[in-house]
Amino acid sequence: MIAGCLATALAAIGVAGRPLAPEILLGMLGPLGAVTVSWALVARAHAKNPAGVTSLMVAMFVAKMLFFGAWVVGLVAGAGLAPKPFIISFTGYFVVLYAVEAVLLQRLSRDPGR
Repeated sequence: MIAGCLATALAAIGVAGRPLAPEILLGMLGPLGAVTVSWALVARAHAKNPAGVTSLMVAMFVAKMLFFGAWVVGLVAGAGLAPKPFIISFTGYFVVLYAVEAVLLQRLSRDPGR
């Protein structure tokens, strides 16, 4: 996931231009960090107690709502990033990374020995 995100971000910067690099990279970083941490926690919880994964995911959902609200507002209003390229980057990475996490979760639930 990390390598794919870095490669696509560099490609997007190549297309959009270096002045938009902060918007593209920070739009990627929030979703990537959230998915990386949540997937590590889910995989660890599944190994210890598969029945507890659902309650963990509910708790992480609330935490991510707060995190993403603060992330977007903080970077657009506080850091002064250009809103349009940041939101495009953020939305694109958010959708793709959560789709990847959903596929990984589906695989994990099919393979109880993992």
